[in-house]
Amino acid sequence: MGELNKKSAKILVFSTEKISDPAIDMAGLMKLHYPPTVYTISIPCSSGIKSSWILHAFEKGFDGVFIAADGSDCVYGETCTEKTGALVGKTHELMKSNNIDPARLRMAAICSVCSDPFVKQVRSFNEYLLKTLHP
Repeated sequence: MGELNKKSAKILVFSTEKISDPAIDMAGLMKLHYPPTVYTISIPCSSGIKSSWILHAFEKGFDGVFIAADGSDCVYGETCTEKTGALVGKTHELMKSNNIDPARLRMAAICSVCSDPFVKQVRSFNEYLLKTLHP
């Protein structure tokens, strides 16, 4: 009974058109359940995300931001993972200086058939956010 009344964290997911979007779509088709307050923005490559976009999401009331990164499958270049990792590191520093818990930003490589791992990542992130922000 308590599970039905449980609040869901508001999470913004940056996903990539060719890699993580198909996995997220497949999760829906397979009826794999994750919080209804997960919103996705599709982008060509995760290394193109800007720190300002992430900070803007927090300003607009998102509890967490999840980057479904391309990993080594990126069609735009081999350094995608490193660039996205550097972006996350830089953004974590900006979050600290703005008194935002850096753990509210997560990144994981999600391949085109990784529906289960995506759902597990988002559920885990939701649980963390609920414990820390909405106890």
